[in-house]
Amino acid sequence: MLKTKNLILAKQNDVWYIQFPKLLKCGSVKHVFSTRRGGVSKGDFASMNLSFSRGDEKENVLKNYEILCSAVGINPADLVLAKQTHTNNVISVTKAHKGTGITLPSFNDVDGLITNEPNVALVTQYADCTPLLFCDPVKRVVATSHAGWRGTVKLIGKVTVEKMRRDYGCNPKDIIAGIGPCIGSCCYEVDAPVYNEFCKIPFIKPESIFTEKPNGKYMLDLANANRLILINAGILPENIDMTDICTCCNRDDLFSHRAFGDKRGNLAAVIQLI
Repeated sequence: MLKTKNLILAKQNDVWYIQFPKLLKCGSVKHVFSTRRGGVSKGDFASMNLSFSRGDEKENVLKNYEILCSAVGINPADLVLAKQTHTNNVISVTKAHKGTGITLPSFNDVDGLITNEPNVALVTQYADCTPLLFCDPVKRVVATSHAGWRGTVKLIGKVTVEKMRRDYGCNPKDIIAGIGPCIGSCCYEVDAPVYNEFCKIPFIKPESIFTEKPNGKYMLDLANANRLILINAGILPENIDMTDICTCCNRDDLFSHRAFGDKRGNLAAVIQLI
């Protein structure tokens, strides 16, 4: 089973899930990051698949959301989902958007969601990309963003913080952030074009996120890249919970695109302002 020193691994009935210590401590949110354990999906999707678009039965996915949300006291009717396409597009949503992506048409080309309304549950999905969760307990604003390598080089974490500041008056120093399980530098080999894209980020030194290999490729620390981006956006290092879980290493418990390719389900991060 998963092991972590930085995050919290919890179990409710048969559902295993992950939470962030600092987000729990702030007392302003309900949140959860799923594992593969405790759902009803079968085969390649076993068992807690949370994607409607990978070929699983819709009834199974709906049931999985119901099971996962019930573990942390979130109403599935409050969920808001988007079709993620590795952009840095971040939008604000309200209670009028509840059910989007489930009973209402999904947002397209959106990889980040923000709200300042209670009981609106923001959802982003993963299978190696980096989950980013945010809470400003002062202005009472929450957000979640999906950061694959493309979204990371587009600085989606910083874009999210700037939109929280611009639209809701958030001070980045008040924001608490969680960086969730993603593919680790132990498993994430990339080529020179990806390396070159990250080299365009002026405030990140390549040696802080890359380890060069003899074959001319690189091992990328995607989680640390996002941590540095959040710090550059003004979030205090001590306000960030940092993952120590690799999705690819833990493929029995977490979905991983690098491990399984297209024959897999998706994990999900959910955050809701109380």
